[in-house]
Amino acid sequence: MAKGKKQDDGIEILEDPNAIVEKANEFFSSKRNKGMVFGIGGVIALLIVGFAGYNYYITNQNQTAQEELFQAQFYFDADSLALALNGDGNSYGFLEIIEEFPGTKAANLSRFYAGASFLKQGDFDGAVRQLKEFSSDDYLLQGRAYSLIGDAYMEMDDFSNAIEYYERAADYKKNESFTPVYLKKLAIAQEQNGSLKDAAGTYGVIVSDYPNSAQIHDAKKQKARLEALAQ
Repeated sequence: MAKGKKQDDGIEILEDPNAIVEKANEFFSSKRNKGMVFGIGGVIALLIVGFAGYNYYITNQNQTAQEELFQAQFYFDADSLALALNGDGNSYGFLEIIEEFPGTKAANLSRFYAGASFLKQGDFDGAVRQLKEFSSDDYLLQGRAYSLIGDAYMEMDDFSNAIEYYERAADYKKNESFTPVYLKKLAIAQEQNGSLKDAAGTYGVIVSDYPNSAQIHDAKKQKARLEALAQ
C-alpha cells in the first residue's frame, strides 16, 4: 500500500499545480536545500559573468588584432614576406598577431597568411604547421588552405600526404571555380606517387563533372595519356 500511495502522490504533483508549488515551498524552506540552491545559483551567476567578460575581452582583442592584420596583409600583398611575418617594429606581423591575440578571428586568419608566406619562402614544414592550425567554414579559404598544405608536401616529395590534402581540397564544398584546379593537382600527385590509374580517374572526374572548366582540355589529354601508360 505504501508503494501505491507514493505513486498517487507523484500523479497528484503532476496533475495539480498547487501541489507543485507546495512541494517547491517545502524544498526551499529547508536550510540545507536553501544553501544548495544559493550555491548553485552563485556558480551559474559566476559562469554568466565570466562568459560575458570573456566575450567583451575577445571582442576588443579581435578589433585590435584586425587593425594590426591590415598592415601585415599589405606587406604580404607586396611580397615583403619577412615584414608580413615578423612586423616592422611599429606594426605586428602575422606571427606576432598569432601569439599576442590567441583565440581571435584575426589570429586564425594570420595562420593562413603565415602558412602561405612560409610556403613562398621555402619553409615547407613551417607552412604545414601554420596551415594545419587554420580553420574556416569559408569555401575559398579552407579549400585553399588544404591545397597549400598539399603543395608543401609536394615540395617535400611526400606524395602520400599531398594526395590526402588535395583530396580534402577537392572534396570541400565542391564548386566550378576551384574544385577542378584541386583535382588537377591531385592527379599530378597521384601520378608522381605511381598511381597511374587513379590519376587517370581523377582527370576523368574533371572531364565528366566540370566540362566548362579551364582544365578540361588538358584533363582530356592527360587522361588519355595515363590510360595508355597504365595498360
